[in-house]
Amino acid sequence: MDLNDTDITNLQNYLQKKFGNPGLTIRKRRVADSVEVYLNGEAIGTIYKDNDEGEVSYDFNMSILDIDLEEA
Repeated sequence: MDLNDTDITNLQNYLQKKFGNPGLTIRKRRVADSVEVYLNGEAIGTIYKDNDEGEVSYDFNMSILDIDLEEA
C-alpha cells in the first residue's frame, strides 16, 4: 500500500516525538510501498504500510549488522 505525503509527515512527527530526536527523518523511496528512516542523515530502516480489513498499521524494519555492534 502506498505511503502518501500525509503518512510521511505523521510518521516523522510521531518518531521524532517518541524518541525525542528531531534528527529522525523519513524520505520517499523509488518504490511507493515503503519509506526510509534516517537518523542524522544515515539510513537506519524502512517503514511499510499495511491495510488489513480497514485497519492501517506501519511496520518499522531496522537491520543491525554485527559489525555495527562491534563499534558500539
